[in-house]
Formats: sequence, C-alpha cells, structure tokens
Amino acid sequence: MARMRAVMKTEAAPGATLAEVNVPEVGPRDLLVKVKVAAICGTDVHINEWTDYARARVRPPMIFGHEYCGEVVATGDQVRRVRVGDLVAAETHIPCERCPQCMTGNMHICEHMRIIGVHTDGAFADYTLLPETCAWVLPPDTDPELGALLEPMGVGVHGVLVDRVDARSVAIFGCGPIGLFAVGTALAAGASQVFALEIAPYRLELARRLFPEAIVLNPLEDDVEGIVRERTGGQGVDVSVELSGSAEATRQCFQILRKGGRVSLVGLGGDVTLNPTSDIIYREARVYGVTGRVMWGTWYQMMGIIASGRFDPTQVITHRFPLEEYAQALELAKSGQAGKVLLVP
Repeated sequence: MARMRAVMKTEAAPGATLAEVNVPEVGPRDLLVKVKVAAICGTDVHINEWTDYARARVRPPMIFGHEYCGEVVATGDQVRRVRVGDLVAAETHIPCERCPQCMTGNMHICEHMRIIGVHTDGAFADYTLLPETCAWVLPPDTDPELGALLEPMGVGVHGVLVDRVDARSVAIFGCGPIGLFAVGTALAAGASQVFALEIAPYRLELARRLFPEAIVLNPLEDDVEGIVRERTGGQGVDVSVELSGSAEATRQCFQILRKGGRVSLVGLGGDVTLNPTSDIIYREARVYGVTGRVMWGTWYQMMGIIASGRFDPTQVITHRFPLEEYAQALELAKSGQAGKVLLVP
C-alpha cells in the first residue's frame, strides 16, 4: 500500500508527530486529494496545544489540518460532480444531508455536523480524503494558495455579508487573519467607512499596511467610542462584526452601535455580560450568530469578491513552511506575530 507523510496528534497530550502512514482508501462518495497547500487555523493550534477545546472533540490518533487546496487524484464509484484532475478547496463542515437543517438550506449548521481535521482525518499530509459534498471546484488556473484561504476567508465573509454593508459604516473587532479577511470584504462590498480594531502591535501594523483606507484603532490606546461617534455624526456604526472572541470587544460592539444597527458575533469566547435593555432592546439592534460558511452561498460571494479585483486575500499570507517544519509553523501561528501561515507538502 502507498505511504505518505502526515502531521498527527498521536496521543492525548500537547505536541504532534510527523509520521509515515498509509494513503487513505477512497470510499464510494470520497475524493482522494493530493494536498498542494494547507493553512494553519487557530483550531490547529488548539489541537497541537491540547486545550480544553481539543480534549472535548479530538480522539487521537488523528491527522489534523482543515484549510487546504489540492488536486483530485482518485474518486469513489458514487462520485458524480467532481473529476480526477480537478482543483478543489475544502468546505470543512461535513453535513449529514438528512437533518432538518440540511434539508432547508442550512447544511453549515447541520444537527450532526462533523469537522474535517477535528472529527475526521485532515490535510496536514501529502494526501487526504474529502467527501464530494464538501468539495468546491476551482478554475484550473487558480493559485492553490488562494484556494487554501477560502475556508477561513468564508468565515469573515459570512460575518460581514450576513446582511448588507454597502454605504454603511462597519467596525471589525479583531485583526487576526479572519478579521483581515473581514476588513477586505467590507471595503470590497462598498462600506462607507471601515473601523478595524486590534490590540496586538503586529496585527495593528499589518492592518494599516494592507488597508490604508481603513481607520485602524487600538482600544487600549485610542478613544474608540469618541472617534467612532465623531466620524459617524454622533450616531455610531451601522454594523459591528466581532471576530476576536474577547468579552470586552463584544461589549464594545454594542456600545458603538447606532440605534437600529446590526451586530455579527463570530469570535469564539467565554461568557459576556450585556444589558439587554440598553444594548439591544432600546437600540432595536439586530444580532446575528455566525458560524462557518453558508453552503454554498458564501462561496459564491467569495468568488465574486475575488473576481471583482477589489480585494486579494493572498495579501494576508505572511509565512510559508514545508510540511516537515510544522512545529515552527504552529508556534508562529500561536504567537500572533504572523498573518496567515501556510504549510506546503
């Protein structure tokens, strides 16, 4: 049987191992994908560090990594939509295709959701299996690095475009990679003003460099509420998008929101204390919980943004590592001293 390299969580403890394992066997509805590029996500850092998030979900031994692009080299006998030779990007969420959510256009919040690289083997490897239902087929001349960014970019796009932002003022809380994708999306979609909020010096500088037209603020140093109200005629922003997972940022989303505005809560964090009367009810605020990407509405939105030429998501990439240097890559991603970090098998 053919063998391949894979970054594995071999035991229920911090760390990972680069192992040699069998190339996976293709199931009837599976694609065997030769991985061209994989990107590191915060979830991968959790798995490597063996945090509470990982302990609750991951069952070693398992290959992790879920943001990737690759070439289809084999297909199962029930595959109909995808062909050998196709370049594909992966939708991470594996829907059951049978529950009420799946049957009503909400596969991304399937009742029985499994996640690639969390509940099933992932893509930090030479080859990986991808269910056909999770494959987004790309034009053959697509840069594989771009393809590997679509899954995380989609989280930012869904958070921003769950409702309209054109001719509206938008505040993005958090300028990690997904936050940067969100800033680029809001600008590309015609927002009248975009405020980008971040406290980490590296990410602040990266946001300023990538988006000179945005108003980049540090909540630890800047009077965010005062600046926002001054620039919005005293009203506050039309849209707040929370991507940091910070309780303080979540509260500030509402504090700078105009009456009748909209909040998208995307970042994963702990408990937050809000005053429903003043923060939501009297403002008539619309609050959206946002997870993942709509299958496949968000993907079409992403391709439209990229085709417009208004935002190039590959600008968010700052570092590339060969697969065997996975430990250094994961450590860099954890440090916050990077934009998007890629692994190239």
